[in-house]
Amino acid sequence: MKRIAAILMCLMMVFILVSAGAEEATVSEKKPKIVVLATGGTIAGAGEAGKTAGYTPGSLTAEEFLSAVPKLSDVVEIEAIQVCNVGSDDITAETWITLANTINEMAADPDIKGFVITHGTDTMEETAYFLNLTVKTDKPVVLTGSMRPATSISADGPMNLYESVCVAASEKTKGQGVLIVFSDRIYAARSVTKTSTYNVTAIAAGETGCIGIVRDDAINLYESSSKRHTTASEFDVSGLQTLPKVSILYFSIDADPSLLQYAAEHSDGLVIASAGAGGFSEEWIEVINGLSIPVVISSRIDDGIITNDDLLCSNTVNANNLPPQKAAVLLRLALTGETNQASLEELFMQY
Repeated sequence: MKRIAAILMCLMMVFILVSAGAEEATVSEKKPKIVVLATGGTIAGAGEAGKTAGYTPGSLTAEEFLSAVPKLSDVVEIEAIQVCNVGSDDITAETWITLANTINEMAADPDIKGFVITHGTDTMEETAYFLNLTVKTDKPVVLTGSMRPATSISADGPMNLYESVCVAASEKTKGQGVLIVFSDRIYAARSVTKTSTYNVTAIAAGETGCIGIVRDDAINLYESSSKRHTTASEFDVSGLQTLPKVSILYFSIDADPSLLQYAAEHSDGLVIASAGAGGFSEEWIEVINGLSIPVVISSRIDDGIITNDDLLCSNTVNANNLPPQKAAVLLRLALTGETNQASLEELFMQY
């Protein structure tokens, strides 16, 4: 009986060890889960077969364009959510808030490794910067898109999507803020911009450059942003339905100053796309000096900064090196709370 009991005990131990090993193997083989939030854009566009122009953005659902990248299922588990399906020129503040709140809610799930947002390239940088200031997780949040529709020859969407998922699944990008992945390069949301209307390398970052490179599944990260973002940001949109209205006024020779007055009457704040390092006419100076709403001075120039010494009006705030469209994003968020000129100056230095 003792021998039988010993044999049974040994068999039980073997069973427990085998079961534990099988469970450990199952855990180790579990793929990271990535949530893909689809908003439309060229990456979901379709048109005449082979052509790169004349297509309709937002024609394909998330499931349809994800099926064009079958290797994704080898790398990660995907959960797809169709937030909207529009060209990025029809993205709204309400879309931004939905994206931020969705990410913030889902990020609490320990099984979710990161997020990828598919988006049209025209306004991708604005959405990326907004999310950089409003998502409250250090899990990777990556935006991507394409310059060619899915029906074109050599569409760039599938590769951009695959690389974005790899970046979102990487431990290296945790805590790096919101990123854009495009044409093998990784960009920080604050510095990225669109530089071409046709080129597949249309997404770039000017003087600051990309912060990393993707090669196949390998993530090579070289730099980090020193500006406040995500979990270090003070902005909270969880209780908001929309954002304050900010208008952008573009200065050029003979630009009508009455446009400033009209915009000020219909806006909560203004951003001026100035000539050079904060330049505009005496007529504009006179009108801006009389405005009572916040006015931020940016530049229509691609590279460079604006300092306080460049400001022509004492009641304005410099945008540093933020382009007009991103200065407007930050100002809209700032206006959701109590602000004055000193606090705005501090925000534009920190973010």
